[in-house]
Amino acid sequence: MQYKSRFTKPDGRTLLLYSRRPIDANIVATSPSPTPVSLEGSHMRWHPLRGEWVAYARHRQNRTFLPPKEFNPLAPTVNPEFPTELPQGDYDVAVFENMFPTLSEKAVPPPQIPGVETYPALGVCEVVVFTKDPTMSLGRLPLDHIQLLLEVWGDRTREIGARADIKYVMPFENRGVEVGVTLHHPHGQIYAYPFVPPVPARENAQQLAYYEKNGTGLLASFIEREIRERMRLIYEGPHAVAFVPACARYPYEVWVAPKRAVPTMDRLEEHERADLARALKTVLLKFDALWSRPFPYLMTFHQAPTDGREHPESHFYLEFSPPYRSSDRLKFLAGTELGAGLFANDSLPEDKARELQGVEVTFE
Repeated sequence: MQYKSRFTKPDGRTLLLYSRRPIDANIVATSPSPTPVSLEGSHMRWHPLRGEWVAYARHRQNRTFLPPKEFNPLAPTVNPEFPTELPQGDYDVAVFENMFPTLSEKAVPPPQIPGVETYPALGVCEVVVFTKDPTMSLGRLPLDHIQLLLEVWGDRTREIGARADIKYVMPFENRGVEVGVTLHHPHGQIYAYPFVPPVPARENAQQLAYYEKNGTGLLASFIEREIRERMRLIYEGPHAVAFVPACARYPYEVWVAPKRAVPTMDRLEEHERADLARALKTVLLKFDALWSRPFPYLMTFHQAPTDGREHPESHFYLEFSPPYRSSDRLKFLAGTELGAGLFANDSLPEDKARELQGVEVTFE
């Protein structure tokens, strides 16, 4: 870690600042509100047919929604009488507890509902502000800034995942109103769960079965094939790759991964983070070059559970799932995806890989 400092906001929430330079210890943490949002009513209910938990958080209906840029809550505070989430000061990345969390370590007891299993909405919801500059995007940040972000995500995975009540840590970024973004300032979130959610649980089960049968990782074998065939490869460096997977559910789906099988991103070495930053920036610049406006996507981090086990079968990777619709190349999930769980892709992964391969990008 380069530089990291911890502060407490006026409402009691934690603020973490990360930088490539020393951080002033006299920075005063700010908050749009002097009191925390009430979590009363937040809880989870068990869905017996799907075998999964559903979270309820009514207070999130009051969260900030696409405010004018002069009221951006993620920009550094300008007027002390109208504080934002970020203080003034010299730093690069900020992380703080979400003011409107779905999950929280301060979760209240769940309601008792006849015939329904309930559980407290325990967990962690953090906001990661990529940069103080609201006009930037993740892909346009300098390489060393992206590398710092990878280090930040790893640091949060390590710290949050060390808690006994947390079993899975998932950083992600929603970009674009097409995927429901409520703030345009470049940022992402981290959700940490008291259980392994359904999607990573199924992925981890598949990886474990493959590892037990073959003695090697499923994603590692997948990556080796993509590198060998080169048909869908978008980026290959000494330590990282990016490619459109042969099984892509979305037309512009891309996976970015280290070549070495590491279960969680806090296990990455510095040279691996540097190359992963180049792979990530390459993909993001190619996306934007294809689009007449900022390219919308959901970027999710897939990691091993944080249950204290080694998980040699697991291989950390990032997944881009851009929405698609035939009229403007954006996909929105419909009946077969939402109702049956069978994704229908209107184009071949090889075709979309060729489009991305044909986009030249340069950066230094």
